[in-house]
This record gives sequence, C-alpha cells and structure tokens, in this order.
Amino acid sequence: MITAQQQDTYRRQATELFSTRAGLIITPEEKNRIEIADFGLGDFERTGLAVLVYVNTERCCAKELAMLPRQTCPEHVHPPVGADPGKEETFRCRWGRVYLYIEGPPPARVSVWPPAGREKTYTVWHEIELNPGDQYTLRPGLKHWFQAGDQGAVVSEFSTHSTDEHDIFTDPEIQRFTKLKP
Repeated sequence: MITAQQQDTYRRQATELFSTRAGLIITPEEKNRIEIADFGLGDFERTGLAVLVYVNTERCCAKELAMLPRQTCPEHVHPPVGADPGKEETFRCRWGRVYLYIEGPPPARVSVWPPAGREKTYTVWHEIELNPGDQYTLRPGLKHWFQAGDQGAVVSEFSTHSTDEHDIFTDPEIQRFTKLKP
C-alpha cells in the first residue's frame, strides 16, 4: 500500500520521465490517469511501475510505462481468457535502458538482479537488453519480467486487448492493483 501523497509524487516523477526524458506530450487528464502499480508490496521504488493507458479496446491496447532506476516489474504471465489465447505485447524502449527476462537459456552473467528478498520468485533468465529504439514482441503465455537500468526507463507497450486483472504472478504475495492507505 502507498499513501495518496506518495501516489501524487510518483505520478509527477512518471510525468517527468514521459515528458522530459522521452519527449512525450502528456495531457493534464492523462497525468491524472497514470496508474502507480506497487503490486501490493508497498515498495514501489524497487517493485513497481507507472502505467498510462492510452487505449484498450476489444482488439488492441497502447500504454506507456515509466520506471525509476533499477525498478522491477515482477515476473508474470498473461494467460488465456475465454477464447483469447492471452495478451501478445510488444515493448519498445523510448528512453533509458530496460532488461527483459523471458523463458530460454540464461546468459553467462545477468545484468540485473531481482529486488532483495524476492529472488526465489523469479524463474526465467533469458536476457534481452532494450535501448532506445529497440523493441521485442512477447507471444501469449510467455513468462517474463523486466527491470529498468541505472537511469530508469520509458517503454511503450503495444498489445492485443489487455486484461491485467488476469495476470498470473510467480510471487504469491503480488496484488496487481494498488490500494491506497486510508
């Protein structure tokens, strides 16, 4: 859980990353819609990300993700939902650096490490480094996680319809949607 004041601070930081670092135009209405996802751990600066959804129709979704330095989006999978095989998504790095980990052979040495105390909930280690202009498409059902580099990162996500409420996280303590402290 985070406080409303923390949420406002993190939204300002995300807007700064989107606007100043990545050169994106974020309207005042969009700024107020930035989701601050702490995944229920109350440790946003290590495990979390800021999400701005532009559109999420029955067929497609477009989002911006802002990540603080070394911030991690925890390991998860987008499962089938009804007749849908699961979300297919493309990540495109706009600013900074992001390390994406998926199923497959690990490198000789990984570039980043999961947040301390949560290492056992990370199981996939095939590393893909994304720098500005680089992109990678994840097929439906592929387990993955990602972490920003030393400066943070801004990542555009283009996908099929997003049903984040159905995401399955490896860490059983994860809650997809942030709750504010009273």
